[in-house]
Amino acid sequence: MAVPPVFVLLFVVASVVAIAAGRLRVPYTVALVVAGLVLGALHLFEPPHLTKELLFTLILPGLLFEAAFHVEFSEFWRDRLPILALAIPGVVLATALTAALLVPLARPLGFTPDFHWPHGLLFGALIAATDPIAVVGLFRTLGAPRRLSLLVEGESLLNDGTAIVFFTLALGLVSGHTVSPGGIAVDFVRVVGSGILIGVAIGVALSQVIRRVDDPMVEITLSTVAAYGTFIVAEQFHYSGVIATVTAGMLCGNYGARMGMSPSTRIAADTFWEYVAFALNSIVFLLIGFEVRVGDLAASWPAILVAYGAVILTRAAVVLGASGLLRFTRDRIPTSWAGVLTWGGLRGALSMVLALSLPADFPSRSLVVTMTFGVVVLSILVQGVSMSALLRWLGLVADHGARSAYALAQGKLRAANAALQTIEAMSHARAAPPEVLGVVRQEYETRVAAIEQQVERLRLVEEHLREDEFQETRRHLLLVEKDLAIDLYHRGTLDREAYEALLADIDARLLQ
Repeated sequence: MAVPPVFVLLFVVASVVAIAAGRLRVPYTVALVVAGLVLGALHLFEPPHLTKELLFTLILPGLLFEAAFHVEFSEFWRDRLPILALAIPGVVLATALTAALLVPLARPLGFTPDFHWPHGLLFGALIAATDPIAVVGLFRTLGAPRRLSLLVEGESLLNDGTAIVFFTLALGLVSGHTVSPGGIAVDFVRVVGSGILIGVAIGVALSQVIRRVDDPMVEITLSTVAAYGTFIVAEQFHYSGVIATVTAGMLCGNYGARMGMSPSTRIAADTFWEYVAFALNSIVFLLIGFEVRVGDLAASWPAILVAYGAVILTRAAVVLGASGLLRFTRDRIPTSWAGVLTWGGLRGALSMVLALSLPADFPSRSLVVTMTFGVVVLSILVQGVSMSALLRWLGLVADHGARSAYALAQGKLRAANAALQTIEAMSHARAAPPEVLGVVRQEYETRVAAIEQQVERLRLVEEHLREDEFQETRRHLLLVEKDLAIDLYHRGTLDREAYEALLADIDARLLQ
């Protein structure tokens, strides 16, 4: 089957899964992996393979740029110490500890006689990068603390680049290249530092162009150039494309978009990148499910369980270490958050692609690939599904019972009022006897009064509900204004200059 029809099928599956996940209230990305596993086992069609070229040329730059584009730099800078601690020394420590736990167990558990320290370090490096997409989505849905979400997302933006650098160095070590600690440090600074410089150069240059252009389509196109062009340029010179893209994304989001884009363009750009993230996440998590062969995982379950346990223990050690170092600073991490940061360190597509990129003659390649796939699937299914319960158990998200009851009451109130309006219309049209309509009207008026009392009680108990009402009402009215402005323009009542000025004013208030 040709590639375009396959991608159409993938998007059809993704749409169905998104609807089902919303109805069943399960994380969307977890549902995608399960769907991929089922479809892969049924062999209904052959999807594109999750290769390094596909991930690096299509998926990774878009996902990284979208996440960085929406990060508030002031918040990121405020929490730079814990983010950097988890993303750089944390990855180094995770790599070393994973190897230290696995290598001594390789021979007693019968992994393979060829699994030595270089192989352990390589597996530790490729499995170190976290992929918190499912977790961050849950945070936003459940209303977890903003700073906690930023720590998880900020770490993942940086640890991808760190993990790729150390994976490359570990691969050289396995291949017999002489590597010294000093040489590793120099290579790391060179690759990451040069990636930052490339990201700054391209991000600043395109942000300046965006400031001088007043065309939404061109400005969004320039942001796309920043996302993919930065990655390509950095990788072309063998520097970190991940770090370069993250840097450019933060500059374009915090400088180019804020200083150069009109409110209307900013809303359009935000919508565009949110869709790009949805589309790319849909593809990558489906392909994760397709790539996994359940039979291979079942045959190697002891090695996978040991590797998964090592990854969880290592993650806990890294988070607790960072928490301990920052305990007496203003950047301290609350104790309850440490559990979330540990359990929220899911692994994803990057780890699988790095494993698949190993040369065919690499010693223990089959074992490393199988362990990687097993750890990724377990982390997504086990940790992704249980994260909501953990957040509630730790008291980090509010009880949504009152909000759900309020939404239900509002729905009943709107339905009853709609029925009253219909009764009035039937009365004017003489569609039913007056005495019948009078009795029915009284029933509905009694029902409306009772629901209104229930709504008011909920408002008194949950003060935030009234603020939510204000926000929703303002947003609805602004959208009404916007619809009217568009209608007036299309009917010729407004000329283009007046229309654009009016739309910019409405969009500025919507953005606020």
